[in-house]
Amino acid sequence: MTLPKPEDLIIHSLGECRFPSPLQLGAASGEYHGEFMSDAAKVRFHVELERLEGRPDDLFFERAGPRERLFFDPSKVKAAIVTCGGLCPGINNVIRSVFLSLKYNYGVPEVYGIRYGYRGLNPAYGDGFIPLTHEMVENIHLHGGTFLGSSRGPQPVEVMLDALAARGIDMLFCVGGDGTQRGADALAQSARQRNLPLAVVGIPKTIDNDIPYVFRSFGYGTAVEKAREVIAGAHAEAKGAPNGIVIVKLMGRNAGFIAAGATTASQEVNFAFIPELPFDLDPPNGFLAHLEKRILQRGHAVIVVAEGAGQHLFGDLPVERDASGNIKHHDIGTYMRDRIIAYFRERRIEANVKYIDPSYLIRSVPANCDDAQLSDRFARYAVHAAMAGKTDLLIGYWHGLFVHVPMHLVTSQKKHLSPKSSMWLSVLAATGQPVLMVNEPVLETTAS
Repeated sequence: MTLPKPEDLIIHSLGECRFPSPLQLGAASGEYHGEFMSDAAKVRFHVELERLEGRPDDLFFERAGPRERLFFDPSKVKAAIVTCGGLCPGINNVIRSVFLSLKYNYGVPEVYGIRYGYRGLNPAYGDGFIPLTHEMVENIHLHGGTFLGSSRGPQPVEVMLDALAARGIDMLFCVGGDGTQRGADALAQSARQRNLPLAVVGIPKTIDNDIPYVFRSFGYGTAVEKAREVIAGAHAEAKGAPNGIVIVKLMGRNAGFIAAGATTASQEVNFAFIPELPFDLDPPNGFLAHLEKRILQRGHAVIVVAEGAGQHLFGDLPVERDASGNIKHHDIGTYMRDRIIAYFRERRIEANVKYIDPSYLIRSVPANCDDAQLSDRFARYAVHAAMAGKTDLLIGYWHGLFVHVPMHLVTSQKKHLSPKSSMWLSVLAATGQPVLMVNEPVLETTAS
């Protein structure tokens, strides 16, 4: 990731905090019932001191938490929640916890859900505002998906802002990935230009775990857990047939965290491929030669490939994008399947090849215990930030602590899995695959 400057970490505020918090917390350290968080509380950007040579050591995030004084009078607040982009385990947990924190911790009288993402803020699609009640959200955390619905793609910023202003919305909680947060950033900036006291707070949602300044986003752990179950089935399939080969394609457009996490959790994967590392298929050092050696020696193989891996193998095919502006990747899973079948057929070696793509099943399940807890904490820290009048920020998770991250930092880059990281070294140790399967020298990746 690009190293920020101290001024890049400053959090925008709507103004003076004039109202006392209704939370029954202490103002001094050591009180048994918890304490308020001061704006002076910081979290150091760097924790590995031996790596600070030549780098500024005065970089700090503002720590997240409840403030003793609030910008908004809770009894007069109108809040709204919007969920955008693809599904992810834990979205309903976030919706529910934002509502409960606003309603019962702060006493906010009106909380709205926005239907089907940002399009719910565009009157051209109808009225997207629905008043939320306890009965509506009581059990939604037991189900996958998003109770509010979702959509991809931007909407006109001024149109969305007009819709929020017309409803008198004071704070908007935006649950989504980088595209969602770009929209949130644009809304916050436009509100400042119009002098509208609107707090816009982002809650990071990405099953790929690729949002910067968030060590682990909610839903990732559940995705890895479910992917491991799929890999266990793939392993059984591979061992159940002569020269059985099973390819499992997992989500990960630009980052290989799910593929790597599921591989190390499973310990039954023989080859794993991620977007951050190029590879060749053809001999002498390409993947197919190594796969042949594996089959001849062991008689079965399990292959995990992230959806964004191997895109360089498709040459100059035209680039297409989805409604959110993301590049539509070519299907590396079916491509590898077909190449494997052709390779073994040419060599007259029996191979029973199967292909599994569980992506939509993995992302639509309810959150597991860890992700349920993480979702709840992201949601409640977002509410604390908004009530204090903080805006244009995302709730980050840095070195085990929750922090306020300026939105422009989040939207300017993506998080990647470094081939030098302990996580990728664990993948290599678990699979036994070569470090690189390429026939030509490659430039070192700049992924962080």
